[in-house]
Amino acid sequence: MNLFGKQVIVFIYCFFCAGAARAQQEMLLPDQPVTPGTVFRADTVFRMPRRKPFFEKQGVEIGFAPALFLAASAVTWGEKKSIREVRNRYLPGFKHTFDNYAQYLPAATTFGLKFAGVKGRNKLLRSAFSYGASIAIMGVLVNGIKYTAKVERPDGTSRNSFPSGHTAMAFTNATFMHKEYGLVNPSYSIAGYGTATFTGIARGLNNRHWFPDILAGAGIGILSTQLGYFFIDRIYKNKGDNLNNLAYKPTSQNPSFLAIKWGYANAMHNLAKNLEINASSKLGFEAGLEGAYFFNRNWGVGGDLSFTSFPITASEIYTPNAQDPSYRNVKFETQSIGAANIAAGPYYALHLTNRWQLMLKTHCGYSIGSRGTISVKAAAANNSEVQEIAAYKPSNTFRVGAGGALTYKLNSRLGVTGYADYHYTNPVFKYAFNENIVEIEPGFSNRVRMRNHMDYVVLGVRLTAYF
Repeated sequence: MNLFGKQVIVFIYCFFCAGAARAQQEMLLPDQPVTPGTVFRADTVFRMPRRKPFFEKQGVEIGFAPALFLAASAVTWGEKKSIREVRNRYLPGFKHTFDNYAQYLPAATTFGLKFAGVKGRNKLLRSAFSYGASIAIMGVLVNGIKYTAKVERPDGTSRNSFPSGHTAMAFTNATFMHKEYGLVNPSYSIAGYGTATFTGIARGLNNRHWFPDILAGAGIGILSTQLGYFFIDRIYKNKGDNLNNLAYKPTSQNPSFLAIKWGYANAMHNLAKNLEINASSKLGFEAGLEGAYFFNRNWGVGGDLSFTSFPITASEIYTPNAQDPSYRNVKFETQSIGAANIAAGPYYALHLTNRWQLMLKTHCGYSIGSRGTISVKAAAANNSEVQEIAAYKPSNTFRVGAGGALTYKLNSRLGVTGYADYHYTNPVFKYAFNENIVEIEPGFSNRVRMRNHMDYVVLGVRLTAYF
């Protein structure tokens, strides 16, 4: 299995598990008074305590999502340079500073709601204590690891890359917002964790952190707030000042959703056949966002934004007429064929049971091809010189597709989805050959255009949040 694929699926799974974690009140009979030691009353039927589901147990709530983030960081450690190459290829010049401010936005919003009089889990003073404890724990963990591990940053500016402090701060603040207002309205949790996620992504795009740094920072941030609340709740001997009086917003019966997805993409034919260098496309991946708004329980409209990439195998060719004997066996290396995609269309949902849901869709949209290069080097081990002989780019083109998804709802707000999609595009591949290396015959241009349709099937998973 491609390690890049592993880290993406674990990352998106952790993000929504963190957003789903929440406390629930103990369920009692409507006419039963809350008194210590009450087991049964003469006018009621004996009631055994309700066993909490796995994801509602306190230990799982505190540690499950952070553990997954930290595990994902470990899994992707060996591939951190390869992951950075994706950034260098698609957005090499990205440099923005909004992440310096976005990390604080969820906490600032939470305190703003407090001052505005919007009732949350706790009163202002207790919220401040919980937040202060969370920040203290996060600071100790992040700085203790940073200046012990001493990992060099991708841009080479310092040796305090692991873990990402900005990401840890962002997820500490997002979990703080979720704790205070997630039970009032799930939109607060979605906004908080969405802001934290974009902060983490920006740290990678700005070339300030490796991907494992970001995953570890997210895990530490969530864990810090969970522990901060755990200790303060022990002092107050309950889980919230206003927990019993919160105005719960009923979840809509319409299956409107927002999801992060990742899947394996399998091309229906060799996408590199036009290159004529004995190369072939391999199993690729798709990652992106998908969402839909439903007008009723069955029909809605939505779309997705995704990236697709297909690695190309390295190939060797024997060239007996090469002037340099070391180049009689040459190795071709081709960058993966990739595209950014946007599409929209109708959705149909079929509710099989209270937990299981089948969703069908058709999409049409636009595909934007990414530039790639073809390089050559001598196959001999003692010659590592690499020369770029050509560049290629699939043209931007119309895209159509259809698919189905089966979701198991963990609760009314969160589901785990398996999906299968089919996509078709028909781009023109534009090649530009390096005339300093490739001999161009008289009367021929160094630029070549060849059409090569791209149709592929994606099998993957989505972490689905309902709103």
